[in-house]
Amino acid sequence: MHEPSEENGFMPDHVSLLLDSYHALTGKHLIAPDHKTEMAKAAYDAPFVLLSHGMEQDPILNYGNRSGQRLFAMTWDRLTSTPSRFTAEAPNQAERESLLKRVTENGYIDDYSGIRIAADGRRFVIRNATVWNVSDAAGRKIGQAAAFSEWEDLPQG
Repeated sequence: MHEPSEENGFMPDHVSLLLDSYHALTGKHLIAPDHKTEMAKAAYDAPFVLLSHGMEQDPILNYGNRSGQRLFAMTWDRLTSTPSRFTAEAPNQAERESLLKRVTENGYIDDYSGIRIAADGRRFVIRNATVWNVSDAAGRKIGQAAAFSEWEDLPQG
């Protein structure tokens, strides 16, 4: 999967699934409704973090907007080859698993806070994240996504 760009329309099909699933579950719009390509570009350039992963046994991140790439200190290629569990330190992975189970059971949650780690070792806390199940047009679950706009770096060391 190539990094979202003008050439590929900023991955409109994938982003539409993220946004449509979010709207279906929450009744809210993450991005104002518009043409698919415009919505995909807006999502990629958004000031909030938008991430998703697939349904693999060890889910791999398959989307991260520019804000997400900056926050997690990863290029597109590195991000989309990273198991999502590596965005949490080992002691926080059990808490992350509990979160994903709640999302699977309820469709979404909108109150997640937790400590995450960037590829450069920087630790930060995210607050009030929404995490939701992503479904395809036929209603089959194809992954999970998260969006948040509140984070704070933690003291290093």
